[in-house]
Amino acid sequence: MLPVPDLRRLTHFIAVAEAAGFTRAAGQLHLSQQALSHSVQQLEKEIGATLLVRSGRRITLTPAGQTLADEGRALLAAARTITAHTRAAATARPAEFVVGHSPAISNHDVYALIEPAVAAAPDTSFTVMQLFPDQMTTGVRDGTVQLGLRRAVVPQERLAGAVIRYDAMRVAVRSDHPLAARARITIADLTDQLIALWAPPGSSYYSDFLVNACRRAGFEPQYRVSRVQGCPPEVAALTENAAAFVTAPAGPAVSGAVTVIDLDQPLLIPMQALWQPHTSSAVRDLILR
Repeated sequence: MLPVPDLRRLTHFIAVAEAAGFTRAAGQLHLSQQALSHSVQQLEKEIGATLLVRSGRRITLTPAGQTLADEGRALLAAARTITAHTRAAATARPAEFVVGHSPAISNHDVYALIEPAVAAAPDTSFTVMQLFPDQMTTGVRDGTVQLGLRRAVVPQERLAGAVIRYDAMRVAVRSDHPLAARARITIADLTDQLIALWAPPGSSYYSDFLVNACRRAGFEPQYRVSRVQGCPPEVAALTENAAAFVTAPAGPAVSGAVTVIDLDQPLLIPMQALWQPHTSSAVRDLILR
């Protein structure tokens, strides 16, 4: 059986790796450099691999050390999550489940997803937070976010994940826009329209997905990145005076100032869930099943 690394020593090693040396890491951990060096050496013996090369006051991670630093962070985060779950069970206090979602996913979509879990887990409190993708993945890694939701299909490094559903896209425009009177439109009808995006193309799977949908319809879209984040996506039709791709139901929105129109040909956008590897959660299972 392979040895399991001591979590305290693993914490020491990751501190050294992040500080690129023993001096600063020892100060952060309130340990002597000698004690910290001994702890890392003991970890190397446990693992059976050289983890770092010392050069004066600086260190360089070996390939084995880089692997342990990357994957060890996930292990420590999972250990903290397990501790939190255990303490909550011991004190019988209500469990908290935090869902983070990117701006590309509306609160309506999130609630539709978690509603069965809310009903089935009456002793759990749920918090839904809109986060930018990098904030969300950081939160999932460190355990402050139990489930992350984003528009993507590519796996996220050092996180577990799966595409859990596809949502139909529609188009939101101002209610006084000429297209608002139509029951259905095609993407090609947006050829001369400004398109609202939530991030520049090339930096967001969602933006790339929408731009490529326009290109497949035969035109290069004119776009503007929305100045207002955190509101329902259909609000962008007002704030940017642009057409916005949304998942809201067809019909009036934003107190009638916006109209959401069905697309003639279905355009389905994936929703990907992310969570900490090496962890279990009955609430998460209820959401993902």
